[in-house]
Amino acid sequence: MSARLSPQVEDAAAATPQSMSFDSAFRARLRDLLVWRRDVRRFRREPLPAGTLEALIELACLAPSVGLSQPWRFVIVEDNAVRTAMRQNFETCNAQALAAQTSQRASLYARLKLAGLEEAPGHFAVFADHSTAQGHGLGRQTMPEMIDYSAVTAVHTIWLAARAQGIGMGWVSILDPQSVAAILNVPQAWKFIGYFCLGYPQADDTIPELEQAGWEQRRLPSSIIIRR
Repeated sequence: MSARLSPQVEDAAAATPQSMSFDSAFRARLRDLLVWRRDVRRFRREPLPAGTLEALIELACLAPSVGLSQPWRFVIVEDNAVRTAMRQNFETCNAQALAAQTSQRASLYARLKLAGLEEAPGHFAVFADHSTAQGHGLGRQTMPEMIDYSAVTAVHTIWLAARAQGIGMGWVSILDPQSVAAILNVPQAWKFIGYFCLGYPQADDTIPELEQAGWEQRRLPSSIIIRR
């Protein structure tokens, strides 16, 4: 697998066809990609090819954003001391979350593996830059939170792009945002969106791990549709 995707991305942008169509085979594969995309917590320790994360971030930057603001900011975490601080942050917050569980849920929660911070070869954080002038405020006067939603679209894009290359990604949300911002030493105007682990999964599955563990079941799409 080559991590050098920049020329392809540039060529695609330069070509910009007047119309684009995707056949049924592509649409079926796209559905497969969505089905197989999982929140991975169990990683193999082997490193990713050099430049992989940077190439995936480049693809993530093709995501939609309000007013073309592109507010996403990526912090690649490589320093061992910083990674240790992030693990300690998670452990503290996870212990607090365990203590907040009901007696019926606590034992199950304690058995869940909720992060791959120790094993994953790739670590990065995503922030939304609330101070960005790009986009000139278009589309966020009445909904300023669109800046955060835009950063989340980049997260989902990189998740799918990684999965298409056989790479797993896990979202670590059991963290204290203020502590994360301090550990990573980012500007005050950057809002923490999420911390992510990246690497080759130990196993692939179409069923979410939390569903396999009995924590929750997925709802049918028909149960969340309302018509007016």
